[in-house]
Amino acid sequence: MVSRKTVNTLLASAVALTIAGGVGTAEAMSKDKEKCYGVVKAGHNDCASADKSHSCAGYAKVDGSANEWVALPAGTCDKLAGGSTIAPGETAAPDAVKGAVGKAEGMADDMMKKH
Repeated sequence: MVSRKTVNTLLASAVALTIAGGVGTAEAMSKDKEKCYGVVKAGHNDCASADKSHSCAGYAKVDGSANEWVALPAGTCDKLAGGSTIAPGETAAPDAVKGAVGKAEGMADDMMKKH
């Protein structure tokens, strides 16, 4: 039987990941990386497309598709021609929301370390 403490820890972690945007599809990246849309060469995307046309790395069909992304060091994408850290159809999250997500991720990490 699973202890109540374990269930609570798993539940808190699941909630934190949901708040963080569901980082469960091989999209987990270190905090010093960011998704950069629109600069990928055909066949060299990192994961699922923004338009959900596929869910795997390496499936980009054309160079420079706005729906395809690659993980780059933070701050690099904005310097590239055609690069955007915002997926097509999305708007930038306010800094307050980004901060809340970061806190939730940190709380989940702390919970996992303690248990």
